[in-house]
Amino acid sequence: MRGLSIYAATIADGARRLFDGMPPRKKRKSAPPVSGLDRIGALPDSLLHHVLSFLPAQAAVQTCVLARRWRHLWRSTTGLRIVGLAEEENLNVKELRKFVDHLLILRERTNLDTVEIKFAYFCEEDQPYVKTWVRFAVMNKVRALTLSIDSPVDLHLDNLPLVSRYLRTLDLKSVALQETFLDFASCPALEDLKMNYCNIDADRISSCSLKHLSISDCSSKLDCRVHVSAPGLISLKLVGFIGRTPFLENMPLLDTAYVDLDEDCEDVCLNYVTGVFCGAKDNACVNCVPIKDDISSDLVLLGGISSAKHLKLLSESRNFIFARDLKHTSTFSKLKTLLLNEYWCQAPDLDPLACILKNSPVLEKLTLQLFSKGPNHKVEMKGHYCSMEGPSTISKHLNILEVKCNVVDKRILKVLKFLSSFNICFSF
Repeated sequence: MRGLSIYAATIADGARRLFDGMPPRKKRKSAPPVSGLDRIGALPDSLLHHVLSFLPAQAAVQTCVLARRWRHLWRSTTGLRIVGLAEEENLNVKELRKFVDHLLILRERTNLDTVEIKFAYFCEEDQPYVKTWVRFAVMNKVRALTLSIDSPVDLHLDNLPLVSRYLRTLDLKSVALQETFLDFASCPALEDLKMNYCNIDADRISSCSLKHLSISDCSSKLDCRVHVSAPGLISLKLVGFIGRTPFLENMPLLDTAYVDLDEDCEDVCLNYVTGVFCGAKDNACVNCVPIKDDISSDLVLLGGISSAKHLKLLSESRNFIFARDLKHTSTFSKLKTLLLNEYWCQAPDLDPLACILKNSPVLEKLTLQLFSKGPNHKVEMKGHYCSMEGPSTISKHLNILEVKCNVVDKRILKVLKFLSSFNICFSF
């Protein structure tokens, strides 16, 4: 009995120290008294651990004062959320250091399903603390890890290679990433990787197990392209990349890809004139001249995603990557649905649009979103392939064609006339 009393006193003291480490909270109006049985407290431990995992760590610890039944439940939750509470959305790392350090010491060494570390303010002196928390998550076999820093200062995960047989999902925001971190050979179970507003200081992202990859508004200051090697990928999102367009290696299992090259992409033709690029000629601009060690004569994007069944391909007008890839492209043998913007329809002969249509033999649905970003468009027209009007060089399976725009002007009429040459009829 004496030993149990000492143990209970130790835990109680630990809980008090956790509360001492919390930043002061705003006062609330007292809640009305609760009557009746504690029906929630009667639930099994495993279920209560799961419920507490959805709470910020501060709130989960505070449940220890509810009743004797709740005293130690927080120590074995299956999830850990190191975030600010609702009224503390601008909480910074410094205000939680003491609390989190105590929390990690007092927790049971139970496996973690999820860990979320999210802060609005972050400074250089916070780096070692957050890295320690990440190591703790990995050591406790975390399956889903989220790191989100809403701050001008990035979290640098250099010299912190991930080694985990259990990690399946990794969600990163405003994190600086180096090659030691982005080589996921030691994470054989990783299937889902999301990177938002990350600085990629590596020439390669590689994973044989990855199935879903999202790279949104990330940047690279390297002179070479970031190579993406993920042969098992099923879905890909590459949007708003700042720097040179990443090089996509072969993805034979790819089902869906969404690529949007906007004005922040560096692969732009400096001599661009309405759908015409200067190309690799004597008078080519410095951006269009091929670089031997960059494999510029090969496909950058379209080669890697040519096996996809569903594609959404958007680009800013001056970007030459898609146009140059089309000169070397292979057949999109599995492609069933395709969404394109006006980039594909601005060349004088609409050759980019013609090329991708001719190389998509099983295409069933084509959507052209022209000079209108949506989601609401003032004008929407539908068309279909008319097989009775003679042979066609495009897919005979094309039964749905949509043209979305804000106004039917000369540019739109030119596209409609071009499509009619492929036996496509429109209804207005």
